Amino acid sequence: MIARDDVVTFDEVDGYHTLRAFGYVSGVASRPRNRLRSTFRSLGMLIGLAAGEFLGDAEQLRNEAIEALRRRADAMGANAVVGLQFYVSEGTDGSCKVVAFGQAVLVDKRNQGESSGS
Repeated sequence: MIARDDVVTFDEVDGYHTLRAFGYVSGVASRPRNRLRSTFRSLGMLIGLAAGEFLGDAEQLRNEAIEALRRRADAMGANAVVGLQFYVSEGTDGSCKVVAFGQAVLVDKRNQGESSGS
């Protein structure tokens, strides 16, 4: 399985060179609307409570999307994902969807004497 550190927002990883690009890969995570939770959030916002729960939910969805992305890239034979990006949308019904996507690649550690231009 691709390590968490091998999924990056950069287009390339310092100290490594790309041997093969497999193409773009994505992972999706979503949550249906929860009316009770939405009601409590709205009440909390009205009385000025912090939105920590929003961040917790968003972080959990982001992690689930990255895990799905890692599984798909691994199945392609990749050992890294570069150019990681996210797309987040909220449905009119209060549901939330996070898509993580990037390019699945096979990278190899660059020798000390190699320059980045080779």
